[in-house]
Amino acid sequence: MMYILLIIGFFLLVKGADYFVEGSSAIARLLKVPSVVIGLTIVAMGTSAPEAAVSITAGLAGSNELALSNVIGSNLFNLVLIVGICALIKPFIVDQSIMKRDFPIAILSSVLLLFFIRDDYLSRTEGLILLFLMAAYLVMTVISAIRNPITVNDMDRPLPMHTSLIYIGLGLAAIIVGGDLVVDNACRIAAAFGLSETLIGLTIVAIGTSLPELVTSITASRKGESGLALGNVVGSNIFNIMFILGMSSTVHPIASDAAAFTDILILIGLTLIIYIFCKLRRQMGRFMGAACAAAYLIYSVYIVLR
Repeated sequence: MMYILLIIGFFLLVKGADYFVEGSSAIARLLKVPSVVIGLTIVAMGTSAPEAAVSITAGLAGSNELALSNVIGSNLFNLVLIVGICALIKPFIVDQSIMKRDFPIAILSSVLLLFFIRDDYLSRTEGLILLFLMAAYLVMTVISAIRNPITVNDMDRPLPMHTSLIYIGLGLAAIIVGGDLVVDNACRIAAAFGLSETLIGLTIVAIGTSLPELVTSITASRKGESGLALGNVVGSNIFNIMFILGMSSTVHPIASDAAAFTDILILIGLTLIIYIFCKLRRQMGRFMGAACAAAYLIYSVYIVLR
């Protein structure tokens, strides 16, 4: 039964992502905004729902030390592995609007988090600052979209608004349910084979909460929506730090440790490398995609061994 539920979970993830991307792209055309903006907002927040649910629920229970490692791990997975896989599948030109504004904000949010946990503690005040910055970022993104509308080809008729919203709703529901089925049953199968809970948590569960971003970005990339794919990843990373950690630490302050500090340093370092490469080359090719995948593999070995 576990194997059947695992297959159903993967099916829901794939089909849900297909509908989610289709609906999101249609809304972008209807509103005459670049798909990257939809990726940075609606898609990013939607695919980060599992991380938000896990972290905020842990905060309400007063045991949200897990929230920090969950967010850092998800951000590394998003930026390094997902972008790498998308580039391997289909090399893409990097949207320059992301490079000018959103990518630097993702880097600065990680640096700010590193500064906040220098005392091994993320306080309620710091959480409120993160939430304020998230609100400011969303306002800035919406204003930018309004000021820079795109021209929609009359021959390219998008889905009606109500149909697009249905696609997004059903797609997101399928992604979340599918992700839960995959994580739960993969954990049961792994446990049946005698794998430790620690190893399962560091691998299957951490990757499982980022499955929506992975499937959505790959689907968007294959459909030629590279702006939506990269926007989803960058937007999710910003959302994870500013909103999820902001909300979690506001509910209950988060304790940190030296390992988390090191992981954030690794996240900042890899983000800077990818940013500089994209800035110089203006594209993500298969070579860089393979390098990103290799870097994530090395990091995975490191966290298992330490």
